[in-house]
Amino acid sequence: MMISELQMKEIISVETGQRLGHLSDLEVDVERGRILALIVSAKGKMMGLFGKEEEIVIPWETIVTIGEDVILVKNVTKPVVYPEQKVE
Repeated sequence: MMISELQMKEIISVETGQRLGHLSDLEVDVERGRILALIVSAKGKMMGLFGKEEEIVIPWETIVTIGEDVILVKNVTKPVVYPEQKVE
């Protein structure tokens, strides 16, 4: 499956039915060639003058199924905003 196909699917929480948004990026382990997480742009945010758009990280393990039109995820009733990277 291509990333462009995944981007067309809406991501939905199975517990609440909440629409989380659409895939904006992937977190990938390049050494192992595996997807670690889906990155979803938080809906309702505006880019540009109104600030940085927030992202929701959905770990790969929380995906229930990838269907024709949707990606169903579990344990994302309270989405975690992507943490800032600490530079050491």
